[in-house]
Amino acid sequence: MVKVHYFFDPMCGWCFGASPLLETLAEMPTITLKLHPGGMLPRSELAAEFRAHILEADQQISLVTGQVFGEAYRSRIASQQPLIVDSYLTAQAIIAAEALQGLGLAMLKKIQQAHYQRGLTVAEPEVLAQLASQLGIEHDKWQNAMQQAKSDLPATIANSQQLMAQYQLRGFPSLMIEQANGQWHSVQPSVYYGKLNQWQAFWQSMTGISSGSHA
Repeated sequence: MVKVHYFFDPMCGWCFGASPLLETLAEMPTITLKLHPGGMLPRSELAAEFRAHILEADQQISLVTGQVFGEAYRSRIASQQPLIVDSYLTAQAIIAAEALQGLGLAMLKKIQQAHYQRGLTVAEPEVLAQLASQLGIEHDKWQNAMQQAKSDLPATIANSQQLMAQYQLRGFPSLMIEQANGQWHSVQPSVYYGKLNQWQAFWQSMTGISSGSHA
């Protein structure tokens, strides 16, 4: 097994852009994926000037990665309607889903789809609970897991930030391979945006699994 560490933020547009790469990676049976939410944005309302920056950045992300930002999301960002974002509550939900059923990455995808495609306010517990229900998580178990995740969140974020500083990772998304000898080295997902075949071939070479078709 190859252990891969993924440093991300649910409110990071480039992480949404990279999501097809992560889904492909998670499907590989020889890969163990460890999630490290980074705490990019404390709970806050998006300011008008920041909204304009987001729309510009999203155009670039879509161009480079091929990921589609939904009309409902783009309309909401462009409007005067208040929009709260919260990297911490969404990370808490991912921690809870991972602890319950190993569904952390699935919850991240649900959050990204809800935010970047449907324009929902994923900074609200009720919305996150609905997403958990869509993953088949029972309500009471979800509430209990969220309470535990709330306790675990500060240490989880601090650990992510400490590792990013230690390995001089510049931002999100970032990936690192932890080798059997304890050495870590980085993989640049940006090199593989829109190149799933090359991405698969790279990881097949890392894990020693051959494939009938390489890019």
